[in-house]
Amino acid sequence: MTTTANALVEAPPRFSWNLVPAAMVALSAFLMFGLQREAMAYPVLAAGIALGFLLDRDLGRSLLLIGIGLAPIGLISVAADIRWSHYFLVAAVLTVAALTPYLLDRYAFRRYVIRFPLRSGRHWTLAERAYMFSVVGLAWLIMPYYFINSGTYLNWPAPREPSELARLFVGVNAVGLWDELFFICSVFTLLRRHFPTWQANLLQAVIFVSFLWEIGYTSWGPFLTYPFALVQGYLFARTRSLPYVLCTHLIFDCVLWLILVYAHNPGWLPRVFWY
Repeated sequence: MTTTANALVEAPPRFSWNLVPAAMVALSAFLMFGLQREAMAYPVLAAGIALGFLLDRDLGRSLLLIGIGLAPIGLISVAADIRWSHYFLVAAVLTVAALTPYLLDRYAFRRYVIRFPLRSGRHWTLAERAYMFSVVGLAWLIMPYYFINSGTYLNWPAPREPSELARLFVGVNAVGLWDELFFICSVFTLLRRHFPTWQANLLQAVIFVSFLWEIGYTSWGPFLTYPFALVQGYLFARTRSLPYVLCTHLIFDCVLWLILVYAHNPGWLPRVFWY
């Protein structure tokens, strides 16, 4: 397959053996975050990257960049915790995980594949604007039932003091920002270089949802988060706009913060949710 620095000259084949190492990298994320079996995850990750290089050097580079982003996260707990020490540790590790693949791709491999497009050169369509507004209603209808009925809100600390409320708000939204920078702008974009968009989207969603599981989206959360990850990938492929996918994600995260405050502190807020 011949590529330029920024675009595909040939469309990637519908199916190829290259899917095997990419699937191994996605599996390693499931083992690392979903099952928290790091001793199994890192050998699978390394084997997937090595097989990628054997099959296609350029694919190996892309999988290596994904692995470099995943590897340091597996060394810490990303479970929700707003203690200052954990707060800054997670912030530092996630920053390294997002920046390192970008810098290596740009300055070591000189491919310029990973980008964070702030302007797509097109206006959002009426349907895209309508979806943006509908996200508020979807979040209000679905998320309270999931978090409160399943008890998943207990995976997040109970904020009491103003400082804790502020840290929880910033933390929830900062992780949402990082999700889009890494899983969508980096992982999804790297995989799209080698696979049809739908295959790249299915693979990135496995990695995305595995990470969300460790954060706290447990119980039947994957039935919500996997479709969400797929939609985010689809929207990014369609709009080529980081601000658009960020807006949709952060709307959900703002509602999540309200739900956590509401569920942990009954009586603090009026009955703003139906459940």
